[in-house]
Amino acid sequence: MGNMEEHRGEFVLTTDVARLDVAAVHAYLTTSYWAEGIPLETLERSLKGSICFGLLHGARQVGFARIISDGATFAYLADVYVLEEFRGQGLSKWMMECMKKHPDLQGLRRWMLATRDAHGLYRQYGFQPLAKPERFMELLGPDVYDRSS
Repeated sequence: MGNMEEHRGEFVLTTDVARLDVAAVHAYLTTSYWAEGIPLETLERSLKGSICFGLLHGARQVGFARIISDGATFAYLADVYVLEEFRGQGLSKWMMECMKKHPDLQGLRRWMLATRDAHGLYRQYGFQPLAKPERFMELLGPDVYDRSS
């Protein structure tokens, strides 16, 4: 798989993991509601198993998303963010458009994600509440990043 790179004004969206500022991604995710306290080593492992999308403003990491996929039938969208000072410029929409057109993510039967507060964004790209939630299950480890236990 080759790297994808898209440009929009002063912004670049790239799948080149060598261009990611992993420390900046970690700094954001460790304070997020969905990955609070994630250890750096865990984040680094997750990046290796994902198609990563880094949103750059110059050399600065200002957004990120990753997709976990088998490349044939399924994709899970995770860890999506744009720094607050860069919100309101359509960057999350641009990221979604780029991710949806990625060549390795075409023809998939199912995309999934979990969100607390961005339903409106994802609806614009075809995401809907689960049609049959009774079919889905999870094995959740809510304290897996808690090092005090």
